[in-house]
Amino acid sequence: MIVVTGGAGFIGSNLVAALAARGITNVAVIDRFGDGEKWQNLAKRELATLVAPENALAFLDQHAAEIDVIFHLGAISATTERDVDRIVANNVALTLDLWRWSSWRGARLIYASSAATYGDGSAGFDDDGSPEALAALRPLNAYGWSKHLIDRRVARVVTEGDILPPQWAGLKFFNVYGPNERHKDDMMSVVAKLHPKLKAGEPARLFKSHRPEFEDGGQLRDFIFVDDCVAVMLWLYDNPQVSGLFNVGTGKARSFKDLALATFAALGLEPRVEYFDMPAELQGKYQYFTEARTERLRAAGFDRPFTELEEGVRRYVQDFLSQPDPYR
Repeated sequence: MIVVTGGAGFIGSNLVAALAARGITNVAVIDRFGDGEKWQNLAKRELATLVAPENALAFLDQHAAEIDVIFHLGAISATTERDVDRIVANNVALTLDLWRWSSWRGARLIYASSAATYGDGSAGFDDDGSPEALAALRPLNAYGWSKHLIDRRVARVVTEGDILPPQWAGLKFFNVYGPNERHKDDMMSVVAKLHPKLKAGEPARLFKSHRPEFEDGGQLRDFIFVDDCVAVMLWLYDNPQVSGLFNVGTGKARSFKDLALATFAALGLEPRVEYFDMPAELQGKYQYFTEARTERLRAAGFDRPFTELEEGVRRYVQDFLSQPDPYR
């Protein structure tokens, strides 16, 4: 059995779809659905079972002999979430419980970290998993801190030679875009936010820059298509000898203006871009540049090329967002 926490979410549901494409249906999803349309992310899938997060450990104990690998993707991922106790309960406590459970039960554990752990980027974007290197990072929000706390704890356990899962991997996802993110509301990718507005004839509205070295709309991110994130996870699944902390980004920073222009192109529209002031509460907590270093992932053996921004946006817009059924 494969367990996917957050399996009804954005990256998780795309992973479940990819497993189904391999003919793997003995998949248990641990997630919350609420009263929205999040269930649509899994509507096409055959699953072994659905489990509420508060029942996760009891379920794992009941099925311990069957479970091969846990993909832990469930989290509060909103960088604007202010209830830090809620973040700790969801992002820290459960992850540590899953780490301990996997270590003692002999299950593989692949968990989601985040590029938000790098903060303003002044310490670089090297996925050095040593306690010393991680200690130099300063996340800008509670979400990034919660992911960073797990990375540091794992680094300490590994360094001290404690019992470990037979395979473990922490994945520092950069700016992911792609199908099945509609439930994320304000945390959706810029492509998903722009699509209905551009179709309605509106201009793309992007943040002005508040730093002189960046032009308006010139803030840079490592945008990665969700299919590439799934490819990394499946590669780890196929290579149980590989463990470590890895960046999951393309290694090529692109601007928000590039992203907007790619969305216009995918819709066959002439570009119109306007700029507005960044909200004051974001100005001191905004990443102007992110770019994954991918040497460690490549050295570990992952050799698949990443999707170019224009191609990823085209596929997302034309194959999903513009279709009557936009779900994978």
